[in-house]
Amino acid sequence: MAIRRIGQILIDLGFLNEDQLEMLLEEQRRNPGELLGRIGLEMGLIDGEQLALALAEQMNMQVVALGDHQIGPETIALMTEPMAQLYRAVPLQLQDGILTVATCEPQNLSIQDEMRTFLGYSIRVVVATERDIQKALDRYYSEASESFEQIVDELHDSDELAKAAAAINSEGPIDITDMEKAADLAPVRKLLNMVLLMAIKDHASDIHFEPFEDEFRIRIKADGVLYEMVPPPRHLAFAITTRIKVMANLDIAERRLPQDGRIELAVGGHPVDLRVSVLPTLFGESVVMRVLDRSVVSLDLNKVGMNDETMEKFRIVMRKPNGIVLVTGPTGSGKTTTLYSALSELNEITDKLITTEDPVEYDIDGIVQIPIDPDIGNTFAQCLRSILRQDPDRILVGEIRDLETAEIAVQASLTGHMVFSTLHTND
Repeated sequence: MAIRRIGQILIDLGFLNEDQLEMLLEEQRRNPGELLGRIGLEMGLIDGEQLALALAEQMNMQVVALGDHQIGPETIALMTEPMAQLYRAVPLQLQDGILTVATCEPQNLSIQDEMRTFLGYSIRVVVATERDIQKALDRYYSEASESFEQIVDELHDSDELAKAAAAINSEGPIDITDMEKAADLAPVRKLLNMVLLMAIKDHASDIHFEPFEDEFRIRIKADGVLYEMVPPPRHLAFAITTRIKVMANLDIAERRLPQDGRIELAVGGHPVDLRVSVLPTLFGESVVMRVLDRSVVSLDLNKVGMNDETMEKFRIVMRKPNGIVLVTGPTGSGKTTTLYSALSELNEITDKLITTEDPVEYDIDGIVQIPIDPDIGNTFAQCLRSILRQDPDRILVGEIRDLETAEIAVQASLTGHMVFSTLHTND
């Protein structure tokens, strides 16, 4: 069933007339991406209650007046403040495994899936006015919101987690059921949710979970620099890493071999991919999550930070029919974004563009993108050889890591192809 347009619903409910709707649509055409309801609020043509009723009608949801609800601290604690602010939502009630959540943005169709992934409950969404949501956020989270440090303290104080840790860290055989229960405890979920939300908010490129003899360290990499967070209790490393492995569909019983997985989330309506690498170490499993937040990538060469003179030279070089362009820098410095932006600008129907990447980080319409898989012999070098038989005009090689790939890339550039690639450097 198709979703009715909000403008027509506002007319049907008697909140707007045709001329007023046309005014809103004209303003929306001048401001692409702005929601019609928000424009109506800003222009004073509708009020918050009218918009909430229209959204509820559109989404077939219930409208609630948050002022009539007294929300207990145990319910508020189910959702961290960063998550509540991000979703413009407030938890109302948990009953029979279903969490009722009020939001002023019910048109975010993925909100139920997103919260189910983060919180571990089935989600029922109801509609509230933006004013009521903001009042609730100010009221409940100014008093009861938990900082990252408070969540860590909660982990220290959890008797249930301490018992689970004692059982799993003992010399006897590991009970998989105990591991799953520990990983699903609320403090563990809350800590991991907070880490993920903070990393995405700070545009981090990687999240590191590192076990050492006397501590379990969590670090976030932003702008190429690692920043340490307050460490959780050392004995709970297993619960946190197990939770990550569950989310990434990895084997939680396997703790002796490296594993790679992927977590797909949508945060605030934006797709986020987490590439998970688990590596056994002397003191437990080290986990690194590569954060691929598609919503923060602007594939616009004018926004990559080059000065005008360098940009002019770069554009001249990238449009040449053959040659090789190398972008260098440390992890998280924008090498891939720069090349994606260049390819997006070069993406025309008259040219064939092919990429080989590890992994394919962002989908671009009109470009053939190939993920490499060294486990089956599909390396950068092997894939590049095959690409040359596909009649490409421009080729992107995700990274030149070895002599063989470098030789093939240079040879391709000398035989009528323009090759783009990256080299990892410290500066």
